Amino acid sequence: MDIRPAGSVPTKRAPADAFTGVVWQDPVIEAPAPARIRAARVSFEPGARTAWHTHPLGQTLHVLSGVGRAQVWGGPVREIKAGDTVWIPPGEKHWHGAAPSTGMVHLAMQEALDGVHVDWLEQVTDPDYAQAPSA
Repeated sequence: MDIRPAGSVPTKRAPADAFTGVVWQDPVIEAPAPARIRAARVSFEPGARTAWHTHPLGQTLHVLSGVGRAQVWGGPVREIKAGDTVWIPPGEKHWHGAAPSTGMVHLAMQEALDGVHVDWLEQVTDPDYAQAPSA
């Protein structure tokens, strides 16, 4: 058993090549092999978002606070709120982030396949992000 005391792993700012705006990541777990889980608490300031990306084994998001947005490639922008849980299947191209005027915090959980948790793609454009969410 390994217990990591609260505050022992520093918060880090998410990299600009994979995110737009100010995003903070608090690692929760990156389990050693043979486990494959990685989880992080991710805090998006208003208007901040990920780039388009995929996960080889899928991803689960659980919204902890605020209001956000998520979209799969070719689909409508969807609103996500505190208490919502989102499952993104393996290989599905998507993005997620905060609403334009409201921050959002979620727990992001994904497993690795051959050491890969995520494949980052192009940035989400401002016009694509600005689409009104569907009901």
